[in-house]
Amino acid sequence: MGLLDSFEKGLERAVNSAFAKTFRSGIQPVEIASALRSELDKKAAVVSRDRILAPNTFAVRLSPADDERMSGLGDALVHELDTLVHKHAKAQGYSFAGPVSITLRRDEDVSTGTLRVESSTAQGGRVSWRGVVDVEGRRIPLTKSRTVIGRGSDADITVADTGTSRKHVEILWDGERAMVRDMKSTNGTLLGGRKITEAALPPDSTIRIGRTDIVFRVVAQASPPKPPMPADEATRMFDLREGGPLA
Repeated sequence: MGLLDSFEKGLERAVNSAFAKTFRSGIQPVEIASALRSELDKKAAVVSRDRILAPNTFAVRLSPADDERMSGLGDALVHELDTLVHKHAKAQGYSFAGPVSITLRRDEDVSTGTLRVESSTAQGGRVSWRGVVDVEGRRIPLTKSRTVIGRGSDADITVADTGTSRKHVEILWDGERAMVRDMKSTNGTLLGGRKITEAALPPDSTIRIGRTDIVFRVVAQASPPKPPMPADEATRMFDLREGGPLA
C-alpha cells in the first residue's frame, strides 16, 4: 500500500470515527482533510537541501449549507484537521514557518458539495525552532529553559497521574537542543522505554512518567524568543549530545 492510500485510509478512520456523523449530501469531513493534503503537496517548496517549506495558514471556503453542517461539529473538527495536517507534513518531510492555522469560512459563491482552499506561508523573519511537548491531549510550548513536569500544582506542567511525583521530571531546552532529567522521582523516568537519570532528548522522543507519555517535538516558527540557558547547563547538554563525560 502506497503512502497516499495509507494516508487516505487513516484519514477516513480518524476523521469519520471522531465525529460518527453521516451527511446525506454536501461536503464530508474527509473531503476537507483530503483538500488540505492536496494543498500542502501543491504549495510545498524546497528552500534548502534538507528543508521543504509548506503553507501553514489555511482558509477552507464552504457553501452556506456545508458551513452550517461543519459548524455543528464545533472545534473538534478543526482539531482533527490540524492533527492530520501535521501527520501528513511529517510523513512528507515538510516543515512550517509558523503555527498551523485552519479556519472554515462561509462563502456564498461556493456551491453545496464543493469547497475551495486558500493557503499562505508565514512571511517576514527567519525560520527558527520551538520545542513543544504533547501530553494528555495538550500541546504545550517550552517557553523557559527549564520546564518541570509532575502532579504537583507547583510544577510548570501538571499531569493528573498519581503514579508521578510532584516534581517528577524536567526538560531543558536552549532553542536548539534538549535534555531530560529525572528529579529523583519515586517511580523513575523512561526515555524510549529505557530508564534514565538524564539524557539528551531528540525530537519525537517519548518520555514516560507513571502512566503518562510525554512526546517532545520541535516545530518551525518565525523568529521566536530563545530562552536563555545557563552556561553550565549548555555545557552539559553539549556533552550529552556528543556522548562526552558529564560534569
